[in-house]
Amino acid sequence: MDWKEILRQRLATPNTDLKKKKSEQELKDEEMDLFTRYYSEWKGGGKNTNEFYKTIPRFYYRLPAEDEVLLQKLREESRAVFLQRKSRELLDNEELQNLWFLLDKHQTPPMIGEESMINYESFLKVGEKAGSKCKQFFTAKVFAKLLHTDSYGRISIMQFFNYVMRKVWLHQTRIGLSLYDVAGQGYLRESDLENYILELIPTLPQLDGLEKSFYSFYVCTAVRKFFFFLDPLRTGKIKIQDILACSFLDDLLELRDEELSKESQETNWFSAPSALRVYGQYLNLDKDHNGMLSKEELSRYGTATMTNVFLDRVFQECLTYDGEMAIQELMKIHGQDPVSFQDVKDEIFDMVKPKDPLKISLQDLINSNQGDTVTTILIDLNGFWTYENREALVANDNENSADLDDT
Repeated sequence: MDWKEILRQRLATPNTDLKKKKSEQELKDEEMDLFTRYYSEWKGGGKNTNEFYKTIPRFYYRLPAEDEVLLQKLREESRAVFLQRKSRELLDNEELQNLWFLLDKHQTPPMIGEESMINYESFLKVGEKAGSKCKQFFTAKVFAKLLHTDSYGRISIMQFFNYVMRKVWLHQTRIGLSLYDVAGQGYLRESDLENYILELIPTLPQLDGLEKSFYSFYVCTAVRKFFFFLDPLRTGKIKIQDILACSFLDDLLELRDEELSKESQETNWFSAPSALRVYGQYLNLDKDHNGMLSKEELSRYGTATMTNVFLDRVFQECLTYDGEMAIQELMKIHGQDPVSFQDVKDEIFDMVKPKDPLKISLQDLINSNQGDTVTTILIDLNGFWTYENREALVANDNENSADLDDT
């Protein structure tokens, strides 16, 4: 009779009188002790529990303290060797080119337009010839992911090759970012990301025109973009995984393209024109030229219609509205009829639909997809006016479109 049967019988026929006297917790403890004892004997061949636990391999290693210099150095060198090995496991340019030639050579007819296709049998043949580094890509799971509506059961060679390229790029970038992860815990601090971007600048042809004296401002501008969106709780660090998942790094590395169009540069936050535009706005606002913006100086941003409450919150001087919307104050100043706070509040709550009917949380704003509208209503008079008159503006646009059609 094995331990399972013994345990089953013990639990199935408990002593009724004893059970009445013992508490529920005591019974649970007894059952757990019985299970542990029998399991230890069955698994360890009669060994006691402590001896059995000793056979579990060690899986936790504490981080070295600041004064353990030798251990820290050993850890850094170990991580560097590990990352180098991972880097060597990736496909290089020559191997990617060879993969493309093999795929093109094994394309499966018939051609559909200019799209080259390959069936599963040829797909496996290419995988055998491509080498060990490519083995992870030539699986049934990958083929099924890319299989769509082809009546011959084939996948696009170009789509598969782009899939491989994207995977290689992600791993390369992950390794590159990990080299700056001083803590070795999968995240970058602000100083880590600053070092990464600073050393990345010389590799981006679209930033060749930047003066070296401007590098510090550029790095600051770029880093704040990452941290504003990826560190909303202001912990001072962001996960490397989050950096890879967002589009910011794609935009930054897009500047490697020597033939990037002027339109793309204008819309790219990390481009030289965008950075210079932000820098120019900053200098125009900094009236006393001390390198910082006061609340009064920031209030002149744009059309100078940001509310005082918003500015106070930015500078963390005032955390409440004192029962009155600042939007109302600006409307009085600009000669417009004030609106009811209750009406605006009801509209905002109707838009957001928070879980708690008495308050709106950050998660409520995110879930509603109305965060930009709500924020604009509360901090800027122009944004509030546009929202309040949205129906009239739409009607005017329709009338103008109709007039154009008539002409």
